[in-house]
Amino acid sequence: MSKNKRLRELIAKGAVIMPGVPNAAMARQAERAGFDAVYVSGAGMANATAGVPDIGLLTLSEVAQLAGYIAKAIDVPAIVDADTGFGGAENVARTIRELEDAGLAGCHIEDQEFPKRCGHLAGKSIVDFEEMVGKIKAAVAARRDPDFMIIARTDARAVEGFDRAVERAGEYLAAGADAIFPEALQTAEEFRDFAKEIDRPLLANMTEFGKSPTLTFQQLADFGYRMIIFPQSAFRVSMKASEGFLAALKKAGTQSDWLDKMQTRQELYDLLDYDPDAESWLKR
Repeated sequence: MSKNKRLRELIAKGAVIMPGVPNAAMARQAERAGFDAVYVSGAGMANATAGVPDIGLLTLSEVAQLAGYIAKAIDVPAIVDADTGFGGAENVARTIRELEDAGLAGCHIEDQEFPKRCGHLAGKSIVDFEEMVGKIKAAVAARRDPDFMIIARTDARAVEGFDRAVERAGEYLAAGADAIFPEALQTAEEFRDFAKEIDRPLLANMTEFGKSPTLTFQQLADFGYRMIIFPQSAFRVSMKASEGFLAALKKAGTQSDWLDKMQTRQELYDLLDYDPDAESWLKR
């Protein structure tokens, strides 16, 4: 079964939890931990790899390459943040083809104006719904595998209000989107009520320190959400840990007190399926 079809099978059966992974090694960790799918965050790629904020600075080629490393390193499906689609409708069509070729099982495209902002910051602007509908139609027409999932993200809650976000979601579904991602809903009741209004697959974003409350996977599954992402959680934990280590290293001049907190060389080799004594890693 293809990863694309597997993702659709998963959400048809129920909700699936998707940790955010900024690189392929962490994606392997998520797979080993038993997760059935992963999420490739645009913020994660921008922050962790390029050291830049999440404002649409990475190009399509960069996103396809970075997300492709992740998708090809694991056997479970990965979906990726495709921001605004990297341009107009024709650019969106190319985006879908590039992400399919990179091995992704799906992507989401948002209705913000370019340059976009993090979905949980103030000052966002969104395009006319006709422009977004055109992008969705172009995405649907461009995909070669009908199981590649096209998720329409709307940032309308912060700009036009909750009711208009629901209306836009309906328009995006009518244009051919497979699922809806309502970004930055502000209360548990909004998450619940959105799911009552939209009886199609929904994605919920449980990012930290943003506009949305911290809800559990089970709460969101009970509301009816089928994909629950934690886009930056693992990255934030790892960054906090490395911040502490670097401060300690600068002060002590040795890493000796941290050895029991490190992944060992053998643990890394096991994660990568690498046997240094084997004739070839490619024959694993």
